[in-house]
Amino acid sequence: MSDDEQRPAGAPERAPQPDDQARARDDRPKDDRPKDDRPRGEEGRADGDGGSAGSEAAERDKEEREKEERERERERVTGRFKEHTRDPLAEEQGDDGPTDLAAASRARHSTRMLFDTGRDLNSFDRSFIQSAHIGDIHLRLDSRPSGAGMRSGPVPEDELRALRRVHVEPQGYVRLRNALTARRLLVLGAAPGTGRTSTALSLLDEVTAGARTEPGSGPRVSRVGPDGGVRRLADLLGGEGAEDRHGTGYLLELALTKPGSLPPDAMDLDGLAAALDGCKAFAVIVVTLGSAANPLLTGRYGMICPPAPTQELLTTRLREKLEERREGPADHAAGAPDDGPRPDDDPRPEDLLTAAEELAQREEVRDAVGLKDLRPAEAELLASLLAGHLLGDLSYDELLSGCRSLAAGQAQEWFAGVDRALAALPPATDGDTGRPGTGRPGTAALFHPVAFRIALAVLGGAPHSAVAAAAHLLTWELSVQSDPDNTPARPLFCDDPESDLALSRAELTDGRVEVAGAEVDARLIWYRGSALPAAVLAELWDRHFPVRAPVVRWLRLLSDDPRPHVWMRAAVAAGELCVRDFDHSYAELIRPLAEAATPRRRIFAATTMDQAAGHASHRKAVWKLVDDWSRYGSKSLRWTAAMALGYGNAAATTDDALDALARIGVRDDGDQLAVASFNAVRLLALPDVAKVLRRMADWTHHRREAYQDLGLVTTVRLAVTGVDEVPAAEPGSPLGDRGDWPLPLALAATRPELVRPMADLLWTALNTPRSKDVAMDALETLLRAAVRKDGTEWARPGLAALLPALAAEEHDRRRLDWLLRRMMNDPENPLPDAQARSLWWLAVPSPDRTGEEERHG
Repeated sequence: MSDDEQRPAGAPERAPQPDDQARARDDRPKDDRPKDDRPRGEEGRADGDGGSAGSEAAERDKEEREKEERERERERVTGRFKEHTRDPLAEEQGDDGPTDLAAASRARHSTRMLFDTGRDLNSFDRSFIQSAHIGDIHLRLDSRPSGAGMRSGPVPEDELRALRRVHVEPQGYVRLRNALTARRLLVLGAAPGTGRTSTALSLLDEVTAGARTEPGSGPRVSRVGPDGGVRRLADLLGGEGAEDRHGTGYLLELALTKPGSLPPDAMDLDGLAAALDGCKAFAVIVVTLGSAANPLLTGRYGMICPPAPTQELLTTRLREKLEERREGPADHAAGAPDDGPRPDDDPRPEDLLTAAEELAQREEVRDAVGLKDLRPAEAELLASLLAGHLLGDLSYDELLSGCRSLAAGQAQEWFAGVDRALAALPPATDGDTGRPGTGRPGTAALFHPVAFRIALAVLGGAPHSAVAAAAHLLTWELSVQSDPDNTPARPLFCDDPESDLALSRAELTDGRVEVAGAEVDARLIWYRGSALPAAVLAELWDRHFPVRAPVVRWLRLLSDDPRPHVWMRAAVAAGELCVRDFDHSYAELIRPLAEAATPRRRIFAATTMDQAAGHASHRKAVWKLVDDWSRYGSKSLRWTAAMALGYGNAAATTDDALDALARIGVRDDGDQLAVASFNAVRLLALPDVAKVLRRMADWTHHRREAYQDLGLVTTVRLAVTGVDEVPAAEPGSPLGDRGDWPLPLALAATRPELVRPMADLLWTALNTPRSKDVAMDALETLLRAAVRKDGTEWARPGLAALLPALAAEEHDRRRLDWLLRRMMNDPENPLPDAQARSLWWLAVPSPDRTGEEERHG
């Protein structure tokens, strides 16, 4: 194909070469014009009448050497400029590959949502709920009953009647009752606090109600202490006085997580079922979900107890509380009728119930609760809070404070008593293991549930496998911390995903995760409640100081993980921990990682500081810290400061951030120009993007070459940066919806007023000798973003806005024509002729086309 056939329709006859394109323009750095463009003095005259041939040859050799020297100098300057435009993370290339900041930015957005629920992490305290009184009700989350301490004895009929009044049947309740009726024995598995005990008592109350032939023959439902377990209950039923136990229901809670406890085997359960059948009695054994209980729950007597539906549970509790509070104990004692005369300002119970349900659905209240599903004790507490506010006993702020205490109470319950259980574990002996120094057996299994909850708080939204693996790493760190003189056992088959979900109030969802730049299907795991991640971290950091050391070591391990959805989530969570105690976190986590040798660890530290700066309480401290690092810090600290500035929160104003980046970029002959320019571009998604572009222009026209390089490098980097690499481009915003677009084209399409300043910056880079080669390559990248490989439209609207301003004059159009023909002749990725012609027409508006161009169109 001839040159004319390959030229885009309407393009000039002769395509300019790069050396033909440099011309004088006020906005090109004045000291960077090619030496060939500068005036030369008169050439030396020849001696004598014609000069000697030797002198002429020497002069030609001298000129040739000067020309070669100028060419070498040009190549040196160009090569140095290319080095400045390198990826600042390129030095991390290795077995793990480079850091993918685009994927990391997306992980950061989703992780920040877990801690951005309208609350400051510092609001998680339990002082309100520990001292609040509503009428005659004393609210305490610590009053939740524990099955481990249950004593033997009859269940009073008053308690059973109260249970019948307030109990909410879970889904599948009829199936549970039928199984108990048919087999007389039911092993009921559920997580603590889900209402499993009340469901067991309700089942026993129903099945024994019609089984008693003589009402006065003894207690109808009895609790059985865990001591002795299933065998002791079977012996009791077969002993003396068995006839007095006819039609009785027995509730037994087994504490299988206690040291040395073993679950009953199938023969024990069969023996108990036979004993129950002999005296026509019933029994429900309540167990906690987990690997120890799995053999029981998968046997013939085992069934899972689902939690009660939240809305029905809350409505029932609300009705009860409103009626009790409105009538008062005196009214109940006097037998006052519910339908008597009422003052005009005294609403009816149904009106109060409607108002309470509407209040519970208010977005601010739901965010304060932060739990998707309420457990019975939580529903009772929330109902008391709502009723107290509606009846004037609580202010709205007190209501919200009490709602926030729900998640805090759950977090405290999860971590309470772990060390006491550890102390009860017997140490291993030589006879037990065959070798000394193995510590207590079962330590890892004991720590795994709490480690899983911490890992889920840090990595919520990541694949289930990533959270499970991180939990095992933390289990190891906790085990070593608790017994440093011994090597802990590392169980390989202790995982029970279903139990982990139930015991940690978690859920699995179908989603996508990025692997090496490609999205793949994955099973993602989250807490069932937006308040739980922050509540877990607050409980961990504020109430359990010895656990900080292993958690810090664990976070450092996560900072080395090559997967963005792991290390970035860990960095955001570390920032939330810093808010709890900045002094400790700075000394143990931020400063060591900020001075680390690997870029990923330094980015981890920068992200941690940015997350802390999102809290007003710590914003000024982060500003001061980053400013000091940019001025007086070591090379590593300046690099970390630049990355923190790129998030947009590490300085008081955008001008302050740009000043700090300029200090970092021009220092030490531009040694950190790459990272400074990289983060200047990341600021271009902020609202005052025009200010950043003006500062880039100021740098480009600065009298010092170091600042000129900073402006030119930032311009080139702008052209090759994608929107998804810019942290401030939030999903749902005009920029965030164009995540795979080149940043300048997305800005041109959404902010027309920015087209001219961006075009001027790119023109300057294209016409400056030391930057024109890389600028030309960057322009090619922009041109190829017009359409995707499959031919569908991509960033063409952005090019339609930017190209006319970039090719406003004939010289610029000749350069564009030369670049398009180079792209068409690319042996590896040739640009189709139709696309080249389309791009040319984007750059040359209709009024500027010649008649021949219109005919080609």
